[in-house]
Amino acid sequence: MKSALLWLLCVCCLPVSALQVVDDRGVTVTLSRSPRRIVSLLPSLTETVCTLERCDRLVGVDRYSNWPDAVRQLPQVGGGLDPSLEAILALRPDLVLAGTSTRAVARLEALGVPVLALEPKTHADVRRVLDKIGAVLEVRDAQRLWRAIDAGVAAAAQSLPASARGTRVYFEVNSGPYGAGESSFIGETLTRLGARNILPAALGPFPRLNPEYVVRAEPDLIMIGERSAHGLRQRPGWHGMRALREQRVCVFAAEDSDVLVRPGPRLAEAARLMARCLLQHAPDDKR
Repeated sequence: MKSALLWLLCVCCLPVSALQVVDDRGVTVTLSRSPRRIVSLLPSLTETVCTLERCDRLVGVDRYSNWPDAVRQLPQVGGGLDPSLEAILALRPDLVLAGTSTRAVARLEALGVPVLALEPKTHADVRRVLDKIGAVLEVRDAQRLWRAIDAGVAAAAQSLPASARGTRVYFEVNSGPYGAGESSFIGETLTRLGARNILPAALGPFPRLNPEYVVRAEPDLIMIGERSAHGLRQRPGWHGMRALREQRVCVFAAEDSDVLVRPGPRLAEAARLMARCLLQHAPDDKR
């Protein structure tokens, strides 16, 4: 802890730099140079750094960051919402990447640690975050990555036959149950694939639902992760749902679920997973 405090004194003496980025709080973050020691507290931000080919600058991550494989070897500093301050300080970061809801942001800043708070929630946010992190890491033309992502989502949509379009989908994010609404980044991907989301934008991006809501909506197809799929037929009224009777359910493995629920550079891969599900399980007769 003593060495960490000495490092903080040095950080506070750094000269003002022209490298500035405005984060999602509206805070202007000023850095003396492009950071070399980064701690990331959000998996989507970890993945963005690595996809921009700066994975070697990461010195620590939250416990949920697990892609690419290289980050599994890094020190973990706890959960993204409430990480360990001591663990972060011991890694002597010159930048912490965090979500806007991370409770440790104010404490870290009070200790002199620069924090860039970014929390992508839509496709447009993913593009914007790529720009901001690209600027901080001095990556030229970070938008080339977005163009590749966007093209990948478009290709996934084009791979689907007309018969798959219009499928009414319920996408469950996690048990609760919480679903992905039209306004979420998952909902945006479904829309681009030509699917119809049973959860309208008015409910919010990730609403918590009464299980009976899904029964009444009667989706053609259910997408769900294996962590939440146990006991679907035991939910009130679900045993009689057409999607379950006809086995029109895609249960995603944990690794695929991570791809699907993270608004980051693997959006195109998520679109391909959803497209494959639609291709295999969409009914021919839409209601």
